[in-house]
Amino acid sequence: MSIFDIIQRLSFNTYLSLQTCEAHRLGTSGFPARALRQARLRAGILAAMTALAVVSASNTIAFSAGHNQGVAAVSEVSVSFGSVPVNTTSAPQNVTLQNTGSANLSISSLEISGTYASRFGQANNCGNSLAPEASCTISLTFTPNTTGSRSATLNISTNGWGGRKNVGLSGTGVAPSDPTGSVSPGSLSFGNQPVGTTSATETATLSNTGTGALSISSLTITGANAGDFAQSNSCGSSLPAGSNCTLSVSFTPTASGSRTASVSIADNASGSPQKVSLSGTGAVAAASLSPTSLSFGNQSLNTKSGTLSATLTNSSGAALNITAIELTGNYPNQYIQTNNCGTSVAVGATCTISVQFAPINAGSITAAVTLIDNASNSPQSVSLSGTGTSSPSVSLSPASLSFGNEAVSTTSGALTATLTNSGGAALSLSGIALTGTNAGDFAETNTCGSSVAAGGNCTISVTFDPTASGSRTASISITDNATGSPQALGLSGTGTTATVSLSPTSLSFGSQAIAITSSTQTVTLTNGGNTALNISSLTITGTNAADFADVANTCGSSVAAGANCTIAVAFTPSTCNSETASITVTDNGTGSPQTVSLSGSGMHNVNLSWTASSGSGIMGYNIYRGATSGGESSSPLNSAPVGGTGFTDEGVTAGSTYYYIVTAVGADDVQSSASGETSTTVPSN
Repeated sequence: MSIFDIIQRLSFNTYLSLQTCEAHRLGTSGFPARALRQARLRAGILAAMTALAVVSASNTIAFSAGHNQGVAAVSEVSVSFGSVPVNTTSAPQNVTLQNTGSANLSISSLEISGTYASRFGQANNCGNSLAPEASCTISLTFTPNTTGSRSATLNISTNGWGGRKNVGLSGTGVAPSDPTGSVSPGSLSFGNQPVGTTSATETATLSNTGTGALSISSLTITGANAGDFAQSNSCGSSLPAGSNCTLSVSFTPTASGSRTASVSIADNASGSPQKVSLSGTGAVAAASLSPTSLSFGNQSLNTKSGTLSATLTNSSGAALNITAIELTGNYPNQYIQTNNCGTSVAVGATCTISVQFAPINAGSITAAVTLIDNASNSPQSVSLSGTGTSSPSVSLSPASLSFGNEAVSTTSGALTATLTNSGGAALSLSGIALTGTNAGDFAETNTCGSSVAAGGNCTISVTFDPTASGSRTASISITDNATGSPQALGLSGTGTTATVSLSPTSLSFGSQAIAITSSTQTVTLTNGGNTALNISSLTITGTNAADFADVANTCGSSVAAGANCTIAVAFTPSTCNSETASITVTDNGTGSPQTVSLSGSGMHNVNLSWTASSGSGIMGYNIYRGATSGGESSSPLNSAPVGGTGFTDEGVTAGSTYYYIVTAVGADDVQSSASGETSTTVPSN
């Protein structure tokens, strides 16, 4: 074996060691695996050559002690910066230097050489030495001063195996490009905004559509009302070519009226500064009341007048915030105020202030409704006036009489209402009469006469005799000399008749063998009314009425109030189809005739019977079915031996032919030979 064979094998083994052990570990550090494998291979060859001592005549090889040395490896053999505008510095690109040897690697120099070395720059964290397996970073940049292709070389001198490492550097200087700044939209309008509140943000986009970076020296708000606007942005100090950023502006007016300003962007683009005009209107609430006065005229003492209303309108561009709505003036306690204004009235909206006059003193009574809000004309007011008079005043207690349910053509017990004159003068009655839709269903008597003294009262008694079923209403109208005449006493009642309910309202018999009568199902008829239910007929009607039967019912010709009866129905289908009918009950109840829907489906069965086996110890029989002669299934239709000598096969299809055999099953589960085969064809309907 020659020395070159030995070196070759040692080198190959070193390369394998690198692939199987070192390459994985170093690969995870981010250092290029191929460069490391080459460095390891060179180190392995060197170690093999320095360790080799003697090759004897018998091909025995002896080795000296191992050789330790640093090995320099770089991650890149060349770096290209591409095209860079003249007099601008490229983005940095990094080269990693790693010591892949087993001893410290001394770095004697790290410099850039070549004709255009001055156009390239480097910075590093390598220092003078790298420990085994350590690495450092060299950051490279390119700053062309003229157009055209430029190159240089990064030289790394070390004491490691292989000596100096070179990295080629290249780049092309290109003519500088011009930034172009544009803003869209060119104006932002905030519309109406309440003074002292901040609007939602509006945005504009600053775009650099040029070929060079846009350097932004300032981005400010200027103009007459600059303090009313605020901005934030994502632009920074530079905007690369082809990119954009966002300006966000809000409006907080400090005064009412039109407010204007501009966003001014100073940069290195032509047409600088670019501007976005800003506008908005500071809005203040403005409230108006209509009418501004309410006059109630004469009102009896200790009574309440009808309601008069005033409308509050917010005619401004800002919400009207209401602090208080209150009664003020000389006699606020003799007026009652309600409103639906809440604490705020939206722009352009209205609300209503309602007032009643309730005098407790005779004579002229004045007051005002006063509103305190954020409008420029706050407080606003509505003047109130009225005169308290000593006159009769009528009240009815209760204000209405309800008789509830009453059977038609029967008379209820009497209900009474009290008419009271709470005024300071006698009440003169000119009429007490029944009026309204169903006045004829009510009757009244009273103790009032033609006059009720001040502070006095009288009684009105009413009865109810409905002439028809359902809701019946009327009124007693009292005509007198009091305010609010005529007064009305509301009357109501319900004329009732027999009320029928059927439960359930439908019966479903499901699938039933043709010509076989089902079990009965029951319907309950209930008279929920307060009079007897008279039944004139109870029949089964409909398409398939003949297949349903009223087996029995307990209703007869009459069902007492509150009572019930039952109707029992059975189903005997005559066809293999869905069938329907109805129970129809004709009576004197509401909603007559009443019905119960009936439904069911006819289906075919095959009934089998056989002669009992004469053998002893028979447990039962198994039945087998097939669609062809001799093709009976190996599994019986029955889940357990049939104890009798008959079986019904319900799982058959109309129009199909079936074949059957029967076997006897002994106590030991042994089956007999099959019986003779029989067959049948199921009707098609």
